[in-house]
Order: sequence, then C-alpha cells, then structure tokens
Amino acid sequence: MSESDKYPESSGRRRFVKGVVGSASLAGVGAATSSMINTTTNPTGGGGGITQFFGIERIDGPAPRGMPMIPVRIDNEGFIEGLFPDWETVTQQGQEVQVAREELGGIQYGAQWFQYCGVQTYPGLQPDAEQDNYFRYADNPPYDWQSESVTAGDKIHVDDFADYETWGNGIGQAGLGKPAMGTWRSQDAGTSGTMPVQVLRIPSSRFDQITTESQDWLDAASEQNFIAWLDKCTHFCCVPGFKATAQSTHFDAENDVYCPCHQSVYNPYSIVGGSYVALPRPAGE
Repeated sequence: MSESDKYPESSGRRRFVKGVVGSASLAGVGAATSSMINTTTNPTGGGGGITQFFGIERIDGPAPRGMPMIPVRIDNEGFIEGLFPDWETVTQQGQEVQVAREELGGIQYGAQWFQYCGVQTYPGLQPDAEQDNYFRYADNPPYDWQSESVTAGDKIHVDDFADYETWGNGIGQAGLGKPAMGTWRSQDAGTSGTMPVQVLRIPSSRFDQITTESQDWLDAASEQNFIAWLDKCTHFCCVPGFKATAQSTHFDAENDVYCPCHQSVYNPYSIVGGSYVALPRPAGE
C-alpha cells in the first residue's frame, strides 16, 4: 500500500486528514493575494476576506493563530460589556455589504475578527441584531467561584472579581488573575448561536508585564485590568479555558489558556497581531 493510501477508504481517516489539510490551507491564506482568496472563499454575503486582528497569542498546539480580543468597557454601575463596532455600508468585490468596524487604539477593529468557526452565521453578528453588548455568565462554568457565587445569564460585574489579585483554584500558580466564562451578544440565540467569551482580570503587577505589539491597542481594549476574547479555539472551534482543567498541567499549560480537545495553548499575557481569511456572513443578511 502506498503512503498516500495507508488509510483504508472504509476508515474515513484519509478523507478526514484531507479535510484538515484543506481547512488549514484556508486559515493560512492571510498573506495571499486577492485573486487567491477568491478561489478559496465564497464572495457572496457580508464582509469576509483578509482580516487583520489582535488577540491572545497561540504558543503551542495545532491552532493556526491566536483568539481575537474583544475590547472591554465598564458602565457606570460596574457591569462589563464588550465593545461592538458601528455598522457602515462599503463596496467589496463589486457589491455593497454592511461591515461593522471602527478604529480603536490605532487598529482597525471589526466584526470580521469573529467571522470564523461558524460565528459569522450567529444572530449577534448580523446587522439587525437586537442583542446588547454586556457579557453574561455562562452555564456550567469550570470555576467553583462562578458556580457558587453568580447565576448564569446575569451580567458580569466588577465586584465579582474583588479577589483577583490572589485568586487560585489549585491549578498552576495563584495570583495571576481571576477568570470567568461568559457569553456575548447571545441573548435568546440558542446553543447554536451562543458566542462564548472569556473575561480575565489581571493583577497590576502582571498586567504591566503584558507583552504587546501595540500598547495603544491594549490600552484601548482593556479597562481596570480586564481583558476579554472570543473563546473559540482557532483549530477546531472548541472552547478553551484559563486554569479550567487539571489536564493542562500535563502540557505545561497550567498558567495559560488550554484547549483540552487537541492541546492548543494560548498566552493571555501576550497580545499579538495576525491575519486570516474571515468567512462572509450569509448572503442577504
């Protein structure tokens, strides 16, 4: 049997590998030309195409890039929300589409940052979305404090992080920050339309040591030492977690964001830029 045929057709393994390679090539088109993009993406629908973004850095595992940040805002009552950019009509590939984008900290921040893993079809990412921007606590969190002290669906509040400078859960080092699992722009969206997010409040001593390619972006995207990101692993769209599972210690990821599905690891203390091909929203949306 040749090397290319070493997986029997009946096993489906060979077809699976081809699918992975194909999806990986799509994820890596960020440096390609527009003509190459048009051969691998559907030009119809809203947005899509080469997207520059800032996110927490992928430092290990098969994920092709980091997870995109969501700029944090805190209202007058202490509730935390994620900034969503304003919509505008632009011409892309010869057609008018609505794109949500704005300049923030010298960076072109846009909804296209989140158009991967099927999120481009979610209600919260559509121009007519009725959802607000508040982060809300998620169901079944991996953190005891969240299960015991707050209620799923409630808006996330700064007071819930009062012990962020000392918090620990027996995984890795304590005092690196306090995390929460949440959702964003997902009210009444159902499980298939829920945008998972992770919110992390970092002690000042650690926050001041964050490495970033743009301090202006970090300053604009954080508030009171809170940062947040769309919690969709860029490998196969699983939901990773910061100090969420003891399994992370087996991969030296106990102080990082670890995805237990295929062991991708992200560093929330390193903010980097990157690019990828954002998928268009459905035509007509």
